[in-house]
Amino acid sequence: MRADAVVKRWGTTPVLAGASFTVGRGVTGLLGANGAGKTTVLGLLLGLHRPDAGTVRVLGGDPWSSGPDVRARIGYAPEYDALPPDVAAADVVRHIAELHGLPRREATGRASDTLWEVGLGEERFRPVGTMSTGQRQRVKLAQAIVHDPDLVLLDEPTNGLDPAQREGMLELIRHVGHELGMDVILSSHLLEEVERVSDAVVILDGGVVVAGGALAELRTSGDELIVEVDGGAEQSERLVDELAATGIAAHTIGPGRLVVTIAEPTMLDVVRDTLAAAGMGVRRLQARTASLEEIYLEAAERGRAPR
Repeated sequence: MRADAVVKRWGTTPVLAGASFTVGRGVTGLLGANGAGKTTVLGLLLGLHRPDAGTVRVLGGDPWSSGPDVRARIGYAPEYDALPPDVAAADVVRHIAELHGLPRREATGRASDTLWEVGLGEERFRPVGTMSTGQRQRVKLAQAIVHDPDLVLLDEPTNGLDPAQREGMLELIRHVGHELGMDVILSSHLLEEVERVSDAVVILDGGVVVAGGALAELRTSGDELIVEVDGGAEQSERLVDELAATGIAAHTIGPGRLVVTIAEPTMLDVVRDTLAAAGMGVRRLQARTASLEEIYLEAAERGRAPR
């Protein structure tokens, strides 16, 4: 799935201003502040909106010109609750399955199985309007996956949930993306929950993608090392001085801990040799990793920098 230089305006208001990104397998977090264009991106992927410029390819097709074919392979759970309150959950999910082409008997069985899958098996005949917010979110997830789609789009699926309900929903999203084998795009403004379940992220800011890729790669800074040595602050400060004598920059971040800047691979050997020559006991030596919050803030700052 890929978007290249996508532009989208609502009237004279620009929403996307040349956004480009690629989405691979697993769970991908679509991140951005409220109003950043996340829901617009989902609409473009569904073929509900036509880009003003640029191209979008989903599951090998153009979602605008081949909308029915593409949407047949997608499941979608919108942000807002539009479920009919007087209809049983099983009937809602069965109806969506039938819309995707399943015969009625198969759709009925699939709806029941899917509601069990999301933890609503015993509640499946209850009218949706009598359910809690957490249960209704699970019904939305069930109708999104009932037809076994290749791709599932979830727009703010934890909205309105308490901590326990949010935990349960994140477990379900992880289950769908990692065990049921459906690729998931999770749109959210909550960094912590995206970090917990996602394999990759796409970060939107100012109508453009300011960062994207595998989360493990984004979190690893290839030019910085965390070094932790025995001896506390005195030893770490000594190591900073000894590395500086070899031309390597470093600074302490706590007693016995420092960050070393590695401008080129050969510097790793210099760090190793310096540690050995100093006779220091090494507790940890690894690439520095950043939190998703740090990645997000740094990417947003770069995106706002004058060009």
